[in-house]
Amino acid sequence: MLLDILLIVVGIVLVLTGADRMTEGASAIARRWRVPELVIGLTIVAAGTSAPELFVSLVSALRGTPDMAVGNVIGSNIFNTLLIVGCAAMVAPMTISVSTVRKDIPATVIASVLLIGCCVDRFDRLSLNGNMISRIDGIVLVVCFALFMRYTLRQATASKQDATETVTSVSLPSMSLWAAWLWLLAGLAALIFGSNLFVGSASSVAVSLGMSESVVGLTIVAGGTSLPELATSVVAARKGQSAIAIGNVIGSNVFNILAILGLTALVCPMRIGGITLLDVAVQLFSILLLWFFCYTKYTVARWEGALLTLLFLGYMSWILV
Repeated sequence: MLLDILLIVVGIVLVLTGADRMTEGASAIARRWRVPELVIGLTIVAAGTSAPELFVSLVSALRGTPDMAVGNVIGSNIFNTLLIVGCAAMVAPMTISVSTVRKDIPATVIASVLLIGCCVDRFDRLSLNGNMISRIDGIVLVVCFALFMRYTLRQATASKQDATETVTSVSLPSMSLWAAWLWLLAGLAALIFGSNLFVGSASSVAVSLGMSESVVGLTIVAGGTSLPELATSVVAARKGQSAIAIGNVIGSNVFNILAILGLTALVCPMRIGGITLLDVAVQLFSILLLWFFCYTKYTVARWEGALLTLLFLGYMSWILV
């Protein structure tokens, strides 16, 4: 088991490093091809922080552990909304823009409702056991993601102020074309190898401890793949950049549900086993609670951040015990 735990850590490091290198390479290539920096920031850089979730979920589904794939998405969103926003708000109260409250968070709520719709095949029982996230569900999610990205790009292009904030909030590398391709391929290789190592070792630990794949996905896997969002949001909050911190969480949640779960279901339909209705309900409740906090005074105060963090710890305690 100690070796498996060591391999989990190595897998996490490879996944996070690979996502960073792949994002740098893709950004540099896009700049060489004269893609507008705003588009790079809203697509490549935004997707880069969610690349760990994508590869881990995809590898989990292909290896025959769908609960780990679905649990990774649901757990990551709960981790993002409760713990990351909670920690960031405790570091510094977060000021929320009107557009975030009226447009971005509602998009996350809609995505969360779609997730429940994909997980629930029958409405005559409360259990999700045996339900299927099919390729049809995957198509619906991917189409919704494409519409969301089109809307986001239009909104950002229409607002010069938002465009400036987006471009200056990310670091876009400048490198030669061959070096960019090298970073891209090396990052992709690290993501694939690290994801395989991470999922395989996490499964072994789950078997050794008598834990289900769903619990591992909701805790270990979700926490490991959400490290980029945690680091980005806490640092941004400490620097007084609340818009970046909250935008990182909202964008990641939408990407996790619509793109990651959608693409994974397209490649490999997933039959739900250990994921419960409580898990998807907590995911929806967490974003609704965040929406309420943001809507009241367009601020997430320190005590609200503390409450979000306590709710996260309570949920983790519940599923582990």
